[in-house]
Amino acid sequence: MYTEVTTKYPILLVHGLFGFDRIGRFEMFHGVRQALEKAGCRIHVPALSGVHDNEIRGEQLIEQIQRFLKRTGYLKVNLIGHSQGALTCRYVAAVRPGMVASVTSVSGPNHGSEVADQLRRALTPGQMPEAAASRVASGFAHFLALLGGTAHLPQSPVHALDALTREGVARFNSRYPQGLPSEWGGEGSERVDGVHYYSWSGCIQNALSEGRNALDPLHLALRGYARLFEQETTCNDGLVGRFSSHLGKVIRSDYPMDHVDTINQTAGLVRADIDPVKLYVDHAALLFSKGL
Repeated sequence: MYTEVTTKYPILLVHGLFGFDRIGRFEMFHGVRQALEKAGCRIHVPALSGVHDNEIRGEQLIEQIQRFLKRTGYLKVNLIGHSQGALTCRYVAAVRPGMVASVTSVSGPNHGSEVADQLRRALTPGQMPEAAASRVASGFAHFLALLGGTAHLPQSPVHALDALTREGVARFNSRYPQGLPSEWGGEGSERVDGVHYYSWSGCIQNALSEGRNALDPLHLALRGYARLFEQETTCNDGLVGRFSSHLGKVIRSDYPMDHVDTINQTAGLVRADIDPVKLYVDHAALLFSKGL
């Protein structure tokens, strides 16, 4: 049973890399939309390119927010972005702050992903490995887009990869610094240009404490990716380091979850001692308490 709360502004759930709203009965934010709606919130999931850079996805999001506001009569929206979705939301809030009440980063690579760095080093720009990997990733992205009803949107795996490396995100941050901490591992300003900024994320735990989550194939893959980290080796979610995820007011950055646990995947197969869906409802209650 979750808290009943109705935020002043609608909540838009913004997916990250290879993301979508729904394919058949499978939802990217598994069970999150239904729980938030049951709690009293109005929810919308925008349709964005599954693989592209932050600015292109951001412009797509701006266009959809404008249509949504015109259709519904609301003045602003609360944006909750998972993974690259957090960077997409940050772009919108930076260039169009008047229509954004808050940005919440969930497992967002706000200072880049060390896994993206490793992948970029392995794929020499312009050479055969990069071209082959790009074709495979692009084909997969187009397949997901076709199933999800967004086949009309452009896809660019190379642009997406470059946008997620630490170097790529550093360039992004130099243009859109709103909400960023002034020091590594710290917190940023909670309110910038009228927009509230929040973040939360998780860290992979000892395998013996994972319970049934240890059998999740995605979790096993992320546990393998966690070994690629050179800086945040002791606390990361398999794709993003703990401190790299920090933005604005940090709710918590070491929940016992991996990168996809924070969207309640795979299909709710997560640790028994954490409820990712409740975290979203609790966060809606926080937004409500702030008048958002």
